[in-house]
Amino acid sequence: MPKLLNKLLYLSLMIFLISIISFLAIHSAPNSFFGAGELNPNMTKEAIEQLKAIYGLDKSLFEQYLDWIVNILTLNFGVSFVSGQDVGTEILTRLPVTLVMNITALIAVFGLSLYLGIKAALSYGKKVDYLIRQISLISFSMPSFYLALLFILFFSLYLELFPIAGLHSIETKTGISNYLDMSWHLVLPISVMIFVGLGSMIIYIRSLTLEILKSDYYYFALSRGLDKKKLLRYYILPNLLPPIITLLGLSLPGLIGGSVILESIFGIEGMGQLFFMSALSRDYPVIMGTLMITAFLTLLGNMLADLLLMKLNPYMKRE
Repeated sequence: MPKLLNKLLYLSLMIFLISIISFLAIHSAPNSFFGAGELNPNMTKEAIEQLKAIYGLDKSLFEQYLDWIVNILTLNFGVSFVSGQDVGTEILTRLPVTLVMNITALIAVFGLSLYLGIKAALSYGKKVDYLIRQISLISFSMPSFYLALLFILFFSLYLELFPIAGLHSIETKTGISNYLDMSWHLVLPISVMIFVGLGSMIIYIRSLTLEILKSDYYYFALSRGLDKKKLLRYYILPNLLPPIITLLGLSLPGLIGGSVILESIFGIEGMGQLFFMSALSRDYPVIMGTLMITAFLTLLGNMLADLLLMKLNPYMKRE
């Protein structure tokens, strides 16, 4: 219980520090939401100043931050400058698809990299090992935006198997058909996320497995005549899982950050696309709301990874 309380306090402190850094970084960026209006000859200075007063942008940065942080504590993210809608509602409507994409990709990367990394290590020096290493190197060096364009060209335009962009088909669908249609639209972006995320994980797991295969306790288990399944279950996997879970927790920001690019390319109305469009228009409430939700989910994922490590590693409980 004390450790959980410490982690919650740490989570709160990190969220507070992230909010300060993000707020200052966004407001110190060149241009503003009223940049286009300032260039418009029909917009008077008085009208622009009046708009700034309405949105609270005529106050000092310190006062703006205080007003914003007080509202955040009551889960009030403000109103979007562009759409005029409640920011919290706008984020909640786009959050599910981003979570589905990232969680699906994370689970798939974990399973595939674990299988391929162990397979490569157990087949050290053979053709299978060479093939898996080449795949992992291609994955590691492949930019997500470039792979996304290749997938669109090949699978959508050439083979016409998957939709180019969006979340829904032109025909209106309901019930299960609607969810199946959405799943079909998400195949390409999730596939890109999985392939790009595999490279480093496979290399890492292969390296860890090779170290385990060279250890004394593994040689002792071999000398006892244990079969491959028991060696894998009792000697390889228990020693692999803690560092892999740690790495997965650290890779969460990369996955969520990658969805910003992919959602924009595939035209998916998720949090990534919302953040990108808001950054272009300098929609401060939406940018800050998206950043805070993303930071919270990332820190929560890391905290859950730590708690899972405590379950897997009994020595951590004694520290």
